[in-house]
Amino acid sequence: MPKNKRPVPRKPAKQAEEPDHDALAQNLVDLALEIAEREDLDPTTLAAREQDLTTLVRRLLRRGHDEVLHGAVELGLYTGPECGQYLRERVEEEAATLLVRGDGEAEFEIDAFMIPLFVHSTGGLRPDEVFADDDAYAALVDSFRAGGLASADTRIVLVRHLYDLDSVDRVRYSELQDMLREAAHVLRSRKLAGAPAIEASMRPWRDAGYAPDEDAMQLRFLLGFALKRADDPFYRVPADEQEAEAYFEARLARYRVWAGTNAALLQRCLARDPATLDLNFLYQDLFYGAKRQGLAELAMLATLADVNLRLDEQERTPERIKAVVAPVEIGDAAWLRINLYPLDGGAPLATVDKPLEIGDDIEGELEDLCDALGTLGLDGVLLARGFDDAGEPVGAEPYLST
Repeated sequence: MPKNKRPVPRKPAKQAEEPDHDALAQNLVDLALEIAEREDLDPTTLAAREQDLTTLVRRLLRRGHDEVLHGAVELGLYTGPECGQYLRERVEEEAATLLVRGDGEAEFEIDAFMIPLFVHSTGGLRPDEVFADDDAYAALVDSFRAGGLASADTRIVLVRHLYDLDSVDRVRYSELQDMLREAAHVLRSRKLAGAPAIEASMRPWRDAGYAPDEDAMQLRFLLGFALKRADDPFYRVPADEQEAEAYFEARLARYRVWAGTNAALLQRCLARDPATLDLNFLYQDLFYGAKRQGLAELAMLATLADVNLRLDEQERTPERIKAVVAPVEIGDAAWLRINLYPLDGGAPLATVDKPLEIGDDIEGELEDLCDALGTLGLDGVLLARGFDDAGEPVGAEPYLST
C-alpha cells in the first residue's frame, strides 16, 4: 500500500499589492503639468485630461490616501509654479465638495465653506459665550440666503463652534470628506443623526494667554456646509471671461454688504456683551482657500508689526522714511525684502524680510505687501528688481497701486 503523504501546504492567497504612492503622486503631477501647459492639447483632449485628474483625486479621497495628495501637491510645486498651483487648487476644491445622489433624486452638491475673521477684544474670546444665543445663531444661518450669498433653495448648516487655526490645520482632506457626508445626511434627513467627524473637529482652542485687561486679536473661522442642486443656476459661472469677472465682482459686493449688515448679529453670537468685540472679515471661500487667506493675512500683520517696530526704533516719523521692496533669495528660499531708507539718502536704516512659500505668486505678493505698506504713512513705497551688495535698490520705481 502506498504510504500516506503529508498534505502539501496550500499557498497563502496573494495579498493585494499596496498601491505605489510615489507613482500615484507622479501620475497626478504629470496630468497637472500637461493641463497647466496646454501647449499641444486640443479642447477634447484637455477636457479628457481634466476628467482623468478629477477621477484620480476623488478615488484617492475615497480611499483616504491623504499622504499621496499632499505629496503630489508638494512635488507639483517643485515641478513648476503653475503646475503646483493648479494641482493644489483641484485637490483642495475636490476635498471641500461632494456630489450626492439619492434613489431617483437629482444630483446635489455639498461644499464646506469658511469665513475667516479677526476678533479684537479685551482679554480674548470666552468659549462658553460663543453661540450661546439661540436666536442670534438661527438668524445668522438664515442670513446667508437673505444676503444673497446662497440661493433660496440652498440648505445651510453652520457648525455651532468657532474654529481656531490649530483646529483648521488638523483637518485632513479625507476627514473633510467625512464631514461633508455627515452634513449632507443631516441636511437631507428629518431624523436626528450623529456627526462624529464634525464633532471631532470641534477641538478646544489653544490658550492664547491673554490677561483679562489685555488687548487681544484672534484669528477665528466660521465653518458651514451648503447643500444645493448641482445644476442650480445661481452658482453657474459664465463661460465668457468678462461675464465671469462681473459674476465674481457682484458676489464680492454682496458679501461686503452681508458682512456690514450682519457684523452686529455675529457679535451677539460670540459674546454676551457684543459691544466688547470688533470684527474684521476676510472673504468667504471653500475650506482650504479660507485657511490660506487667514494664514496670509496673519503673516502680513506680523510683517507690518515688524516694520512698525523698526520705525519706532529709528525715532523718526514715518513721513521721513521711504520703503523699497524687492524679491531676494536667501539660500534656497525666496523672500520679499523691505529696506527702510532716510529721505536724505544713505544706507538702509532697517531691513524686514517676509518669507515666500513655494508656488506663491510673487507679483501678487509684491502688490499686496506694497499696498499694506502704503497704510503706514511712509513718505513713499518703491518697487525694485533687487538690492546690490551695499543694500542699494536696483531699478527702483514708485509703486502705483492698481
